[in-house]
Amino acid sequence: MSVVEVERNNGVMVIRMNRPERLNALGIEMRDLLAQAWCEFRDSRELEVAIFTGTGRAFCAGEDMKESVARGAAGSVSAPTLRENPYNEGTLDKPVIVAINGYAMGGGFKLVERADLRVAVRGVTFESSEAKRWLLGGYDHGHTGGLPHTIATELAFAFRFTSDRLYELGFLNRLVDAEQLLPAAHEMAAHLLTLPPASRVNTLVMMRAMRARVSHELEQLAARLQEHGAKDDLMESRKAFAEKRKPNFKGWNHPDDRLRTPKLNVK
Repeated sequence: MSVVEVERNNGVMVIRMNRPERLNALGIEMRDLLAQAWCEFRDSRELEVAIFTGTGRAFCAGEDMKESVARGAAGSVSAPTLRENPYNEGTLDKPVIVAINGYAMGGGFKLVERADLRVAVRGVTFESSEAKRWLLGGYDHGHTGGLPHTIATELAFAFRFTSDRLYELGFLNRLVDAEQLLPAAHEMAAHLLTLPPASRVNTLVMMRAMRARVSHELEQLAARLQEHGAKDDLMESRKAFAEKRKPNFKGWNHPDDRLRTPKLNVK
């Protein structure tokens, strides 16, 4: 049984993460097969709408911490090979509906954000976990997500949200009971397929162009901030998670480093 299952029917491609025993965590095999599926979707002349979902209690729990610890490096950039992934790169010109069946955490939350339309089961838990993993929490949340600043700040500090609250905030399009998740997603896909093809493509391109983006100045600030602090904490956060213990963070290699926080230079 594959960790990524694909169904193709009447112009709709369903891409399902299928690693329920690991809460659909993003390991090397999962990332590779997802990239293959998204390339097929992009290149197909028959498939026009994608539905992206998961199996079991989670949509996706994000990075596979145990695998990262075993590899000694974090995230997809440390994988032996990197495959093109048009969904992650934002280069698809076809709509994607994400059907969130369970936990969407860390990298799993980012997979939700990249979708064009979002349907979720009531009571599902969301978390932006970057701040827990020695990463820059809030770097894009609130910009690509279009959330109010106070909400984006709460999200950036790894507070958990329910699907009910995110629906009230306008982050989700539909909130449904579990048995209605895929029917609701297919209903949205069916509507999209009734639209003239050029209208569907052009509208999608325009709506994506209207998404807020991180400015060049903030990109530069992010690059500097990601160098601030003890980098050993990057892997310590993962080891502690994998070993189910409290992390022992260094914080800064030298105490005075804390006082050297990069600032945004505004001319």
